[in-house]
Amino acid sequence: MNVAVLLAGGTGTRLGAEIPKQYIEAGGRAVITFPLECLCGHEEIGAVQIVAEPAWWERITEWLLEYDPGKKFRGFCAPGMTRQLSIFHALEEIKGYAAEEDCVLIHDAARPCLSAGQVTECLKAVKGHDGVLPVLPMKDTVYRSLDGKTVSSLLERREVFAGQAPEVFRFGKYYEANARLLPEQILEVNGSTEPAILAGMDILMIPGDEENFKITTKADLEWFLLSNGDFLKGRE
Repeated sequence: MNVAVLLAGGTGTRLGAEIPKQYIEAGGRAVITFPLECLCGHEEIGAVQIVAEPAWWERITEWLLEYDPGKKFRGFCAPGMTRQLSIFHALEEIKGYAAEEDCVLIHDAARPCLSAGQVTECLKAVKGHDGVLPVLPMKDTVYRSLDGKTVSSLLERREVFAGQAPEVFRFGKYYEANARLLPEQILEVNGSTEPAILAGMDILMIPGDEENFKITTKADLEWFLLSNGDFLKGRE
């Protein structure tokens, strides 16, 4: 079974919006409903676990009536102090119904442009590996700075990649990789794949999707709102 974890616990304070970015409406529907519909509607996803503040659980449940016709939703988890702790909360719940060799797919609700094709490619690529990470090659020259003010060195662009979501992992190994980092080290994790790398898991990189961007800045949100969700039409 493949289990999807949809992370919707962020506060979105950097945008200065009245509500978290994943709940802002675009095209007459909340941002979170775009990836929610994709994951719930994907034939290879067997269950969906959602991480969100309890105050939003009732509203999300209403959206599930429309966007989860196959009843794949398995439950809510409250977010943790950090993104990775939120993921671990979901893993603890999933442990109650998933097998060690099952796969867990992790995606952000603030990445509304998820396509079914990207999900399929991730699940296809994980066969024979412990995990899969979609990446984008760097287009710009990349520099390293030790003080944030001056250039310390030039990085080799062909060796640097930007990680995306969704990331897919073998559940048993990934759960243990995260559990080993408790209680302090997990607070320093920056990306979902980091615990897997630290544990020596075999993580395959595959091509990402440039359109599958994350709404992080006000400019990101404005672009998405202006698009009114129209760019999603016809994407597979």
